[in-house]
Amino acid sequence: MSPTSTQPDLLYSQEEEALRAAVRDLLTDHCDAAGVIARVETDAPHDLALWKMLADGMGLAGLLVPEDRGGQGATHREAAVVLEELGRAVAPVPYLTSAVVATEALLACADAGELVEELASGRGIGVLAVGLHTAPGAAFPAVRLEDGTLHGELTGIADAAVADVLLVPADDGGLYAVEAGAATVVPQTSLDLTRPLARVVLDGAPGRRLGEAGPAVRRALRAGAGLLASEQLGVADWCLTETVRHLKDRKQFNRPVGGFQALKHRLAQLWLEVAGLRAAARAAADALATGVDTDVTVTVAQAHASPVAVRAAEEAVQLHGGIGMTWEHPVHLRLKRAKADSIAHGTAGAHREKLADLVDLRAP
Repeated sequence: MSPTSTQPDLLYSQEEEALRAAVRDLLTDHCDAAGVIARVETDAPHDLALWKMLADGMGLAGLLVPEDRGGQGATHREAAVVLEELGRAVAPVPYLTSAVVATEALLACADAGELVEELASGRGIGVLAVGLHTAPGAAFPAVRLEDGTLHGELTGIADAAVADVLLVPADDGGLYAVEAGAATVVPQTSLDLTRPLARVVLDGAPGRRLGEAGPAVRRALRAGAGLLASEQLGVADWCLTETVRHLKDRKQFNRPVGGFQALKHRLAQLWLEVAGLRAAARAAADALATGVDTDVTVTVAQAHASPVAVRAAEEAVQLHGGIGMTWEHPVHLRLKRAKADSIAHGTAGAHREKLADLVDLRAP
């Protein structure tokens, strides 16, 4: 049956599958688990060489930017495929924060100008200075604008440590571009070491007004929440695939552990949940691309994604047995990413409450 305006096509196109293959090949060669684990043990967890290959070499940083503004002119569907693969590899790169959230904020601003092209080309990394935990439509802190300079403190800012430009909301209602060097970035403790958080302190920092903060932040966080579901799908899919592979190889009583019926039931249930997550994530990406029922679809995806990704990671740790509890095995990276993502851009509970309002089905 061909897709219509009321029936989104959730299947992957040939172009999307080709994009997936290219990204996966690159990550297989340049983002191995041992390297990621070694990197997160240092003070520089981000892999900027890998980011350059993705952003500059493959042009992925500009997928959401129109061609006439220096981008690839693709849609959120293609960006979702990229995030699936980055989620599978827990790649320590600022794709979600720069190529999605910051880019969407800039596209909503009238005076973004060359900043859009800079982020699209991969020459610069942009970060929206709004806490990663902030849900679409929720209130967000703003710094003070005094005598043309910005003063204040913002916390929970993901990937701020590698940003070239910070997009900062101010109390006059504007969104300001601040060079990262004009701010003090203080690392914060983060469960997910591959996406570190930071506190941003502004003390008389100069900024350039780009546009209205309200619409820009709402657009950015909605896109971030919708495409975060694809990252969570990648995490969950890796956990399921690797757990099945492990249980086929591991033997007990001279037979594969995966042959025991109790484990088959657990894996079958997990497969069903991951399949449901895939449908929700694909629907959110398609809704963002087409603009049809976007708020509801994104909210449904986030209400569903977090519990499934966390459960998949927890099952992977447990079913890997003792090796799953070691630092050397990469499954802990997925559990930490899943747990951190479960509060990013709003918790599942917050999205369920929002969904009740959107469809007018509030609790009595």
